[in-house]
Amino acid sequence: MKTKLIWLGIALLALALPVLAQQASTPAAQRAADLVRLIESGKRAEIQKYVKENYAPEFLARASVDDHLDFMLGQQDQMRGVEVLNIKETSATSVEARLKSKLTGSQVVLIVRTEANAPNRISGIGMRRARPEPGTQPTKKLTEAEMAKELDTFVQKLADADLFSGTVLLAKDGKTIYQKAVGIANKDFNAPNKIDTKFNLGSMNKMFTAVAIAQLVERGKLSFDDPLSKFLPDFPDKESAEKIKIKQILTHTAGLGGYFSQKFQEASRDRFRTVDDMMKLAKEEKILFEPGSRWQYSNTGFLVLGAVIEKVSGQTYYDFVRENIYKPAGMINSDCYELDRVNTNLAVGYEKEFTENGIQFRNNIFMHVLRGGPQGGGYSTVEDLLKFDVALRSGKLLGKEYVKLLLSPKPELKSPDYGYGFQVDTENQIAGHGGGFPGINSNLDMFLGNGFTAVVMSNYGRGASPVSDKMRELVLSGQPAQVSNR
Repeated sequence: MKTKLIWLGIALLALALPVLAQQASTPAAQRAADLVRLIESGKRAEIQKYVKENYAPEFLARASVDDHLDFMLGQQDQMRGVEVLNIKETSATSVEARLKSKLTGSQVVLIVRTEANAPNRISGIGMRRARPEPGTQPTKKLTEAEMAKELDTFVQKLADADLFSGTVLLAKDGKTIYQKAVGIANKDFNAPNKIDTKFNLGSMNKMFTAVAIAQLVERGKLSFDDPLSKFLPDFPDKESAEKIKIKQILTHTAGLGGYFSQKFQEASRDRFRTVDDMMKLAKEEKILFEPGSRWQYSNTGFLVLGAVIEKVSGQTYYDFVRENIYKPAGMINSDCYELDRVNTNLAVGYEKEFTENGIQFRNNIFMHVLRGGPQGGGYSTVEDLLKFDVALRSGKLLGKEYVKLLLSPKPELKSPDYGYGFQVDTENQIAGHGGGFPGINSNLDMFLGNGFTAVVMSNYGRGASPVSDKMRELVLSGQPAQVSNR
């Protein structure tokens, strides 16, 4: 059914929200207006009362009340007030509210779903970056100097509001046109971030793992079509290992899950320093679906690829990546560091907690792994990630045909937005990867059509995403708007 535009008409006079003035015509639109009012207010007690009384039991049970509160208060913290542009009805029980941040002017879409019957409690909430509206005229193409100036203003505004702590780099054809470090790497000692500060990559290590697999394929050591049983005959069991192919693991379509279980949470981090150590956590996993039948993001899958690399190469995963990726690319500040060793210039990750006494920071030292691996958790810098992009796209790490294979989506494998270890935006010709965890948020965008590279690394959870979105906007300025129906 065609999307029907309805205007938000709730009287938010006390808050002076500049909403479009017509009566909201559905319960979902009314609920969206309620949430906007609460986000604007930032009043913890009022939000808590609303959540308890107006969220459907099933939705309320998906997370703690504190987690639901953190989402709402986090939006208020990020936007510092919102302007409601419109609300679109997407079904009889759901709407999308387009909101504009008063802090940065960025637009997001608040998605609200409700029960079909009275009292039409909220059954789901989501937030995503706003896509261009149909008919949007492309903005003028910016010069590199204009991009740098606008990006610097944006980054500084976020830093001044204590919403971003980290490093940013924008480059064209391998040459940096903007870089900046803001915020604090270690709050205990008030140590500032620098351009060469090392930040946790989160899941971005998956790119290195995929490149390592492709290098072994290029050298004739294995094939993308090989069954997992050729290397790990009994994982997760004999029958599944024979069905799973290497290319399915690379595209998250193998049916494997995530090994960060309750067992991991209760165990000493000191026990998990090698790929073999980490594989012990995954040994009890069962296949989740028939390999190749659908897509589901899998940390276990890339951990398994690390074990395959070790089996085929005869080296540890860490040594193989150092010698075959970091060293030829010139990445001198990247590795999976053991965090109980002395490691210079590593940023500590921080997560905001929205308490009754205001915002407090908690570090992630006891939340994360002691050492990263094939699935994620290593460290790097914005400069090293630019070197990685240059080395990859120039053919220094792999032949051009293999690079293209990694950076292309695989719809034939039920993976339309993911290649071999790389996230792919075909509409805007962008490949790369992001990473996130409490106190961790980083992203690399390689613009395949125009030679730009955009890197952002943050030691605040969710800190990098607004900057990454802004760099995409700047790099793609002047190009026809790409509108997705998804």
